[in-house]
Amino acid sequence: MTSNVPEPIDPRQLRVSDTERDQVAERLRDAAGEGRLGLDELEDRITAVYTAKTYAELEPITRDLPAAGSRPAAAPAPATGRGRWRVGRTPGRRKTFVVMGGSENRGAWVVPKRYTAFCWMGGIVLDLREAEFEDMEVTINASCWMGGVEILVPEGLNVQVHGFGFMGGYSGSPVGPIDPAAPTVHVKGFAFMGGVDVKRKGPREPKNDDLRGGHHGHQHHGELEG
Repeated sequence: MTSNVPEPIDPRQLRVSDTERDQVAERLRDAAGEGRLGLDELEDRITAVYTAKTYAELEPITRDLPAAGSRPAAAPAPATGRGRWRVGRTPGRRKTFVVMGGSENRGAWVVPKRYTAFCWMGGIVLDLREAEFEDMEVTINASCWMGGVEILVPEGLNVQVHGFGFMGGYSGSPVGPIDPAAPTVHVKGFAFMGGVDVKRKGPREPKNDDLRGGHHGHQHHGELEG
């Protein structure tokens, strides 16, 4: 007697969704930013992601990469700081959007755990040389469209750049010795017909305005409220 009960479907043969393809593609871009994949290999794998129809076809694409979020998060430091670094502060703002204008963050401003900086036909300067931090590990999403973002970082700060440029340029991680007690700053995003430049620079020399208590904090023009 034959059974009419259908055979169970192998879960690996189920169809994947567009959202799941996007998640795998983002994981590949992060891996390329960490130096795990070359640009040619990244392009080949992303093509394979968006042509995959089932989980069985999608799974091998990231088989040789560490699991997402497998790296242990750094524990936040107390507000009193660690050596020269001031961590555990409360940020005043978490994003900057500029349209056909400019914006500067300088002095003792607080870098939040997640910060977004986007400019369209304009420019943004984020000076971290005197900055304080909300957490021991922060992420700056810096992107531009026909504009530029300049990020100045001090010696010793651990900075990892994961962004990419399309008809534009996106800086690599700045070289230089790292202070083991320093926070880690991840810089992500894209540059389209523009540039995101991350570079180390020595301490800023005080100007006359600084001696009078000025030129610290946030200055802008042409900026949308953030």
